[in-house]
Amino acid sequence: MEKNKDIYILGIESSCDDTSAAVLRDGVLLSNVTASQDVHKAYGGVVPELASRAHQQNVVPVVDQALKRAGITKDRLSAVAFTRGPGLMGSLLVGVSFAKGFARSLGIPLIDVNHLQGHVMAHFIKESDDDTSAPPLPFICLLVSGGNSQIVRVNAYNDMEVLGQTIDDAAGEAIDKCSKVMGLGYPGGPIIDRLARQGNPLAYKFAEPQIPGLDYSFSGLKTSFLYSLRDWVAAEPDFIERHKEDLAASLEHTIVDILMKKLRKAVKQTGIKHVAVAGGVSANNGLRAAFRDHAERYGWTIYIPKFSYTTDNAAMIAITGYYKYLDGVHCSIDAPAFSKVTFQ
Repeated sequence: MEKNKDIYILGIESSCDDTSAAVLRDGVLLSNVTASQDVHKAYGGVVPELASRAHQQNVVPVVDQALKRAGITKDRLSAVAFTRGPGLMGSLLVGVSFAKGFARSLGIPLIDVNHLQGHVMAHFIKESDDDTSAPPLPFICLLVSGGNSQIVRVNAYNDMEVLGQTIDDAAGEAIDKCSKVMGLGYPGGPIIDRLARQGNPLAYKFAEPQIPGLDYSFSGLKTSFLYSLRDWVAAEPDFIERHKEDLAASLEHTIVDILMKKLRKAVKQTGIKHVAVAGGVSANNGLRAAFRDHAERYGWTIYIPKFSYTTDNAAMIAITGYYKYLDGVHCSIDAPAFSKVTFQ
């Protein structure tokens, strides 16, 4: 690596239904472009085959836009970082294949990134040279998304220890399924969030799982919500329409309560009071409010990402790739994609 030369990292993210590309210069974000897919709304969930086809259509224009907005040409790039997993295999393969071909054509290193690690590393994205918003090490991170719910102790960018995780469904998945049961549409997260702001969070009670240690479970809550709704609708056919705000608020309150109880336990056990949140569900206003409340009540120093860094985005892949590049960690051209991986 040449000294005094700017390091430009291109990040590529294609793990689910968002095609994203970002460019960093020396760890500072220059561009972050994402193409979302509306096609899945009609099906109430992501259709893997349609997702991978859309990635194929989007990946070249998205990378082109990311380079243009960054104000550089591809020959200035130092390395290409890409999401290797976890995610939908068909979606991952599009990003992985493009990254390999692009890096090989430019003769620059290829850097594989764990998608979950990327979400945590979103807190290290710098928007300017003097940006000091990153949490100090070690810190505790609550990683909550459609596919993952984990409490992670972050000792370094390449040293993350899972203290607890869901044994079945993830928090985001539970929200999406309950939204679907109510007939509200997909994705459920933003819909439930919006309705919850207008409802009473204590209107209805749902079952909270009693899981030992720091692990989570959301399947019982989902079942409790479904059976309760079935009984209420049997007695009052238009129950959902008349009470959807209270239902959304009560569901959100229950999920946030489950998440925060285990997080409090983790903070108490480790003694680490620097606490971050990451992943798609970290965009939820109820969860953000709970973090601010805990900061006041328990003396936590909290780190909440910008909304643009909560969902799947390439900036988080690029920043992880940047740290790996500084350490000289590359991957070979024959590294396969992984649909299921944990922290390495």
